[in-house]
Amino acid sequence: MYPTKMDNTNELPVYANQDHPVRRHHSARYYARHIKESLTTRVSKLVCTIFLTLLSILGIIAFILWLGLRPHRPRIFLHDFSIPAISQGIGPESAQINFNVTARNSNQVMGIFYDAMQVTAIYQDQSIGNSQLLTPFYQLPKNTTVLAGTFSGPMVTVTGTQWQQMLDDRSRGTVVLRLELTARIRFKIRSWKSKHHRMHANCPVGVGQDGMILAGYIDKRCPEYFN
Repeated sequence: MYPTKMDNTNELPVYANQDHPVRRHHSARYYARHIKESLTTRVSKLVCTIFLTLLSILGIIAFILWLGLRPHRPRIFLHDFSIPAISQGIGPESAQINFNVTARNSNQVMGIFYDAMQVTAIYQDQSIGNSQLLTPFYQLPKNTTVLAGTFSGPMVTVTGTQWQQMLDDRSRGTVVLRLELTARIRFKIRSWKSKHHRMHANCPVGVGQDGMILAGYIDKRCPEYFN
């Protein structure tokens, strides 16, 4: 303890305690309030943590359900295609067009109704044959359906000019065509059914000099789209 400097000789010296700071004494009410606020903060943080955890779990569950219930369009694959008459030297009136495609339903729990389907063979953006699927069918989830058929007689609409162009392409090694599928489909989960969707699938295909599908086009997936 040291005396402070005096400005007036008549004043008594004042001593400042520089070694021992003044200590504050809090009441019991202060400590009780402090403990209460600390507990309230901890409880609030715990409630927020539990709420955010539950919200995250519900979000993950909703995302998984959305992935499982979100409808996936059918996957169309071209497996075979042929026009045997190209290599036989006969006219278009006796021509046949054979095709074999599969439709794959990759949905986990959702079935698909095919209410109508039309298959069209196209050469140089012109139809040369088409067929209507006469029997609607239902496809189970995780299931593959074979769609095979033949255009013949009045279903083959190739003209003499088109036929000659196809023969010219054959002489050069490849005749390039396209097989187009158009379908009206609905999705189904239990008793719920969706509205109709129009699906299109375009399958590029090339046939060789023997009229058979070339290896590079076999088992190719066809681009699909809705409108």
